[in-house]
Amino acid sequence: MQRKTALLVIALAAAAGCAPLNTYYRAGVSVERLNRDTTTCEVKALRDVPASVQVRRIPPEFVPAYKSCDSAGNCTIVPGYVIPGETITFDPNDGLRKRVEGQCMADKGYAPVTIPPCPDHVANAAPVGKTRTLPKLTPRSCVIRNRDGSFQIVSRG
Repeated sequence: MQRKTALLVIALAAAAGCAPLNTYYRAGVSVERLNRDTTTCEVKALRDVPASVQVRRIPPEFVPAYKSCDSAGNCTIVPGYVIPGETITFDPNDGLRKRVEGQCMADKGYAPVTIPPCPDHVANAAPVGKTRTLPKLTPRSCVIRNRDGSFQIVSRG
């Protein structure tokens, strides 16, 4: 079981390397400042719109037995079965909290962006590094994700 969990973590980490970067952005700002501002706005949003986790139980459903016959008149009884219920949790305040966070970041001059992952040939050709100050984005900008959670924004040739 531990081996399966370790393999899943590795697979998710590898998949994250291929994912776009969704972040708030303001060219010229240090990544350190972006992270501080994001944390400040997340805390403000959580304070202003606290979590309200709701639990709902979806009841089980019984499907009764039935008779199934073919064209030759041969019949079989298909036994009944139960579709198990499930418990779901959700936070109805989540959407509002995300909007409050977004407004806080906008008040600080940031805008949400999605930066596509760099193609392999670009990522392999780029020197190893990480972005410390957010550059001006262009349509050719792409992101290389580093194993340590940092990222590098470069331009595709």
